[in-house]
This record gives sequence, C-alpha cells and structure tokens, in this order.
Amino acid sequence: MRATTITLSLVSLLLIGVFSLSLAQTTQAAATQPVPWHPCARIAAACTQAGFVPNGAKVGLGIAVDCIRPIIVGTPQRKEATKALPEIDPQVVAACKMRNPNFGENGGQPLFALRTPR
Repeated sequence: MRATTITLSLVSLLLIGVFSLSLAQTTQAAATQPVPWHPCARIAAACTQAGFVPNGAKVGLGIAVDCIRPIIVGTPQRKEATKALPEIDPQVVAACKMRNPNFGENGGQPLFALRTPR
C-alpha cells in the first residue's frame, strides 16, 4: 500500500514538472515574438532584424529615417543609409498604412513612445 502511494506521488510530481516546463517554454517564446498580426510591428521587427536601431541615424542605421520611413512612404533610402532595406510584403505595408496612417512620418505618431495617461 505504501509503495503504491509513493509511486503515484512520484508519477504525479513528474507529470506536473513536465507540464510546468512546457508551459514556461511556450510563454517565454510568446513573450519574445512580435505580435504577428500587427502590420506596423512586423515592419519595425524586420527593420530591427536587418540591423537598424533607434538613434542610429548619424551612422546610417536609423530605424525610423533609414528603414521604416522609406518602406512606408515608398521612397528610396537616403544616401547616408548603410544597410539595405529588408524585403516587406506590399500587403503588410498597405495594412500598416490603414491601421496607422501616420506611422513613420515626421509629424505623425512617434514610432517609439511611452504612452502616459492625460
């Protein structure tokens, strides 16, 4: 009787441990991935993966001026840009423009801003 209780307890703990590890891996992977259905986030992620960075405009790596803006507006990169633009599906660009018409423009909504309540 005691051996059965110990065996069942060990099996239960093993199953709980395996289940907990699989949940932890799933949430960790989800936290590091950009939201796949937000088209503007896809563009920003592609620019980041291509090597563009915030505040990198002085060295030709500015994520906004050297990557996002040329993709959204459809213009060539400025001559100071040091990396090529990533390939973005035109449907993603169109969806981003519909969702946030000012994304990547000078006078529009900031690309990276902390939102504070007013």
